[in-house]
Amino acid sequence: MSRAEQPSRRTVLAVAASVAAAAVAQGVVPAVPAAAAPETDTEDAGRARTRPVDYCSWTTYGDWETGTSQGVGAVAGSRPGVVIGTPAGTTSYTDPHTGTTARWEYGTWTGPVHQLTVPATETIASWNADTPAGTWIQVELHGTYSDGTATPWYVMGRWAAGDQDIRRTSVDGQTDGRSSIWTDTFAIDDATTGLRLASYQLRLTLYRKPGTKLTPTVWRIGAMGSDIPDRFTVPASTPGPARELKVPRYSQEIHKGQYPEYDNGGEAWCSPTSSQMIVEYWGGRPTPAQLAWVDPAYTDPQVCLAARHTYDYQYAGCGNWPFNAAYAATYKDLQGVITRLGSLTDLETLIAAGIPAITSQSFLESELTGAGYGTSGHLMTVIGFTADGDVIANDPFSADDAAVRRVYRRREFENIWLRTKRYNASGKVASGTGGVCYLYFPACPTASQLKALAAVGVR
Repeated sequence: MSRAEQPSRRTVLAVAASVAAAAVAQGVVPAVPAAAAPETDTEDAGRARTRPVDYCSWTTYGDWETGTSQGVGAVAGSRPGVVIGTPAGTTSYTDPHTGTTARWEYGTWTGPVHQLTVPATETIASWNADTPAGTWIQVELHGTYSDGTATPWYVMGRWAAGDQDIRRTSVDGQTDGRSSIWTDTFAIDDATTGLRLASYQLRLTLYRKPGTKLTPTVWRIGAMGSDIPDRFTVPASTPGPARELKVPRYSQEIHKGQYPEYDNGGEAWCSPTSSQMIVEYWGGRPTPAQLAWVDPAYTDPQVCLAARHTYDYQYAGCGNWPFNAAYAATYKDLQGVITRLGSLTDLETLIAAGIPAITSQSFLESELTGAGYGTSGHLMTVIGFTADGDVIANDPFSADDAAVRRVYRRREFENIWLRTKRYNASGKVASGTGGVCYLYFPACPTASQLKALAAVGVR
């Protein structure tokens, strides 16, 4: 997050984005044919049916078996996934960020068609995987529009946990003149035409160095489709139960100037700093070997690690939403998804079950009392609610770790997070995130956690 109100490099949430002129980028493989939540079960089901968001995922052995596989197979166990078996072939990939060309064996898994319950203006994929050195994955999305025509296969990310084999990257310049990929988000170019994404498929390509038995393992893949209406304000929700979770507090600002190769250093690290807070809330800890490259004089070296391992070399920043969720899931027994929520009631449902959340918002300094800054895009970790219903947030844009915990007024916070339209510092209409949220939770959630996640549309 930049302290000043500046034009954001992320344009993914402009409802009527201009059509990009570049041709669709080609893939590197040819196309292959606690406490329970406050609502009752009935209220949970009704809320899930009426929300303008559809999150769908594939996580179980049965889910993986529903896909079409070439060169990969499903594996069972406590955390089922897909791995390379006998590779489908070999291909070359030239890394655009290093210029290095290498040969890779690969296999693909193509998911079944998912019919969106909410025909979408935007869709964001997210995934959880293990990519040992010598492996990486590519995630693609293909869909059908509401008029029956098809999208291209769009690359949603080329990803590895490390950076020794490829540079993890989004792919710019992908469009068919009707939809475009903006860093990590599929978006209809002009939603006012009524065109929507009616269904989609996801495709995974798993890569490994030829002649080895290495393999990535993908445990979860999913996507969130949504059709959030244009709105400058949102209805106020009624405060629910008070609770505060004990989430570690980390400041991005103490890392200012550190490792400028990762988006100019810590001042822009709100996303990885927030991610690291929740990773450690769930018990995730980097090993000394993982931190060995960090200058020992730096406080909270794990934040530097998170920045390095969420950095998107095309976006040139650490704010790629799915890359953050994928980073969190590299820690033992953690899952991460990107979705949208509908109100602070949804966040209260999660907090009641012990699940903190990361929210994305943009605002003028005058719109969030006590923040002391304005921003064109910033991530915070919501850790609880006061007895009056106000939001308790670990805000990484703080002078030091001790200053991270903040209390923000409920009505102000809810509006800046959920709106899709706002006025920026120049008085011009700009976009808002419409309730984007990172959710990190255990691979084996408790019954109350499962209930809370289901209540907000996440399986």
